[in-house]
Amino acid sequence: MKVIIDSAIPFIKGVLEPFAEVVYTPGDSFTQQLVQDADALIIRTRTRCDRVLLSGSKVKFIATATIGFDHIDCRYCAQNGIEVATAAGCNARGVLQWVSAVLVKLAKRDNFTPAQRTLGIVGVGNVGSLVKEYAERWGFKVLCCDPPRQQRECLDFITLEELIPQVDILTLHTPLDSTTRGMINAETLASLHHGATVINASRGEVAQTEALLREDLTVAIDVWEHEPNIDARLLEKAIVSTPHIAGYSVQGKANATALAVRAVAKYFALPLTDWYPDGMSATTPQDIDWQTLVDTIDGYCDLDAESAPLKNGGDFEALRNNYKLRKEYF
Repeated sequence: MKVIIDSAIPFIKGVLEPFAEVVYTPGDSFTQQLVQDADALIIRTRTRCDRVLLSGSKVKFIATATIGFDHIDCRYCAQNGIEVATAAGCNARGVLQWVSAVLVKLAKRDNFTPAQRTLGIVGVGNVGSLVKEYAERWGFKVLCCDPPRQQRECLDFITLEELIPQVDILTLHTPLDSTTRGMINAETLASLHHGATVINASRGEVAQTEALLREDLTVAIDVWEHEPNIDARLLEKAIVSTPHIAGYSVQGKANATALAVRAVAKYFALPLTDWYPDGMSATTPQDIDWQTLVDTIDGYCDLDAESAPLKNGGDFEALRNNYKLRKEYF
């Protein structure tokens, strides 16, 4: 058995070696030749898994240590008997705390309390649900838009067209697919009022750069169109500009790696189906009031410090791959 693993995935070295031949390589260095005789791949978003990479290979299983899967051609995989597993929900609390830090930064800048602002959440999955839960506790009026969930569950959500004119802060937590690509554009934002804020910690291509450059908008950006080749104008404009690391917490990474290893173990009947990194434990959810959040969040997620390296000309991929993981605390 042979497994090829993205070398930037933490905690994983040595785990599968007793059971397989293991090759580590950077995420953007997976090639058709490299994967020809592999049985499984463990990847991140920088590895595009499609016909170009997989054609003629032995690959039967792909585990991505990420919540998103838009880098995987799932239709091709299904047609060719390749099973795919994601790490859905692994970093939800890390993203929650990044978004919480943005909310605190805005409140300090504009001198408001949560009860004075309406927060619109687009995409109410693992991350969006947590943002909704905590924002409501803190006193924000929260409006939600998630058409797939609305259709499945008949929830009290509204359409994007209904939501945007009512919100002061718009935060995006959707996957990237044919329905969400370019969803946030000049037309959809036309009814967003002067001085509103757009937060994007989902996927860069969900929001069109040109729309976010509208002069009267505030933007806080973790994910960018055309990463790692990001738009210098948007980088300059953004009050928060991080290199796709909103979910990069110690616990989130441990969760993601554990889910990937367990998925491989289950598929290949390896004795690792309950594996978790040594010395690590998942976050215990904690209630936290608004004032405590205001007083503590910078100690865990200082967005000025987090944004400075990219704003000062740092290399996007190097900053992302060498990021010092944050610790989740609620």
